[in-house]
Amino acid sequence: MALSDTAIKGAKAQEKPFKMYDSGGLFLIVTPTGGKWWRFKYRAGGKEKLLSLGTYPEVSLAEARAKKDAARKQVAAGVDPSEARKEERLADAERGANTFEVVARDWLTRFSATRAETTQKMITGRLERDVFPWIGNRPIADLKAKDLLEVLRRLEARGTLETAHRVRNISGQIFRYAVSTGKAERDPTADLRGAIPPVKTAHHAALTDPAKIPGLLRAMDAYDGSFVVKCALRLAPLVFVRPGELRQAEWAEIDLEAGEWNIPAARMKMGIAHLVPLSWQAAEIIQDLRPLTGHGRYVFPSVRSTSRPMSNNAINAALRRMGYGTDEMTGHGFRAMARTILDEVLQVRPDFIEHQLAHTVRGSNGKAYNRTTHLAERKKMMQLWADYLDGLKVGAKVIPLKVKGQ
Repeated sequence: MALSDTAIKGAKAQEKPFKMYDSGGLFLIVTPTGGKWWRFKYRAGGKEKLLSLGTYPEVSLAEARAKKDAARKQVAAGVDPSEARKEERLADAERGANTFEVVARDWLTRFSATRAETTQKMITGRLERDVFPWIGNRPIADLKAKDLLEVLRRLEARGTLETAHRVRNISGQIFRYAVSTGKAERDPTADLRGAIPPVKTAHHAALTDPAKIPGLLRAMDAYDGSFVVKCALRLAPLVFVRPGELRQAEWAEIDLEAGEWNIPAARMKMGIAHLVPLSWQAAEIIQDLRPLTGHGRYVFPSVRSTSRPMSNNAINAALRRMGYGTDEMTGHGFRAMARTILDEVLQVRPDFIEHQLAHTVRGSNGKAYNRTTHLAERKKMMQLWADYLDGLKVGAKVIPLKVKGQ
């Protein structure tokens, strides 16, 4: 006879446990302490087994019957409900262990060698500040597009739209890593295209008109601030590396005899070692610094401690002191200056320029050039560039910008 709620509620505890049977293998065990436990009896692999379905009244009679019916379907399909439950619990445990933060830190460590040290720190900082507090402890396999969108909307509300886009890109790489390692099924960031407003591109201010460059060069020569900053200023246009690469230059990387500056991969934005040929003008500036800073690690140390490089704002601050506003020239602008004039005035092959800018340049076979590709030509280019700047500074005739082919 099938059970009823009335019969279950009226069942009194006895000295020994006893069973109250329903149908289809479902029964209730009443313990001496008054506990009422649902059980489902079935056969699998030729053996009789029991599956716990919870306790009454937390699990009602109707709910227990529904669970029993679901288990019976598994048995009919050749699936052992007890084993299926164990596998589900293991999967839940694995999902719980593979939180977004755990997977993200694994990704950070595994691919650290492919990033510059500054890039690694920047990515880690963004995740720790803007992502981990909100979704870091959640299983990465359970995260949906809306979960990440909430993170991005916080950044958007703060007015840091560019950071929001960067966080989305970083998160996408982490999700794709999770998919490749079996910790997630898909990358939900693909569903967020267009979900936050685009960033208005703001190019780094730069002087690219040859007629305006002589005044800047003379102003740098006359700069009356720190000698270290003055040398960095004068070297910046000659090597046109990124500001972070310049200020963190180390004496161990400089080979004045060979006329080369070898920047290790760990300090490059693209994570690839970079070689900068030094013109005799660049080598002379560096040589002038050796008596002052050559005993330490950094070519351009901080004024407060020789164990740290100079401030990342030192060159921009010097440009402001010289009277150049943020809309006229920046430390990063020396790159645009060189790129424009080498191409449009000095007619240098674009791939030579791009390679010297440490941009991603590939050959006809799709293989990325290494640090010494076209080295002889790039050495000539760097000396040509330095001589051209010297000519501008002393008053040589200025050749106006003219796009090639016109």
